[in-house]
Amino acid sequence: MTTTLDHPAAVAAETARFVAVVRAADPSTKVPTCPDWTMTDLVRHAGSVQRWFTVLLRQRIQEPPRGREVDLRLPERPEGYPDWLAEAAAQAGAEFAAADLDAPMWAWGADQHARFWVRRMLFETLVHRVDAELALGLRPAIDPVLAADGVSEFLANLPFAAVFAPRTALLRGADRSIRFTRTDGKGDWLVRLRPDGFGLDGDGPAPRGAQAPPADATVRGTAADLLLLLYGRLDRADDRFEVLGDQELLAHWVANSAF
Repeated sequence: MTTTLDHPAAVAAETARFVAVVRAADPSTKVPTCPDWTMTDLVRHAGSVQRWFTVLLRQRIQEPPRGREVDLRLPERPEGYPDWLAEAAAQAGAEFAAADLDAPMWAWGADQHARFWVRRMLFETLVHRVDAELALGLRPAIDPVLAADGVSEFLANLPFAAVFAPRTALLRGADRSIRFTRTDGKGDWLVRLRPDGFGLDGDGPAPRGAQAPPADATVRGTAADLLLLLYGRLDRADDRFEVLGDQELLAHWVANSAF
């Protein structure tokens, strides 16, 4: 999908928000949306992912990596993790500035360019920033344009995620379809389930009001709420959503699309 969003800048902004949240939190705070994790575990994961992706970008890999050896330089005390996460984002930002993000590069998803890793880092960071806020009883705010891009990124890449999301192999159907419709701006996303697999119909959201084929099930909500639904942070039964059509098909999607 073509986008005018500045993904490197968004990574920096989302990480800064994440750091501000966790700096004010007890490191031992439980994170309900990531069972068995504390706030420290959450930050360790996010910072480790950022460092790993930065290494991949620096190496400009052209085939799947054989290992994940990264010098994480973990802090000695839990209180050091906010600064450690900020350092990870600074290292990533330096690599973004030095790299040709349009250069061909191996990626596990749909976009075989260096920019894949920047966009993936962005939504890894954003979703875990949301996890931190939810753990503290806060209601997260997500820019709607950014959220819509996240919905597209998730749905475009999910068909390629079977290596670490094996249940996606069960997302099959006899030409069934699910539509995710945004209510706070232009666009909706149609996912088709076929006997041999599934995928997003097109490479991004279609404009609202465009002639759209019918879907067997539809979920309507704001871009931010749809993003959190796809990542399992909201339930489709939440009153923020309007849910239409085949409920069993939606249940099948939810049960097998965990990323």
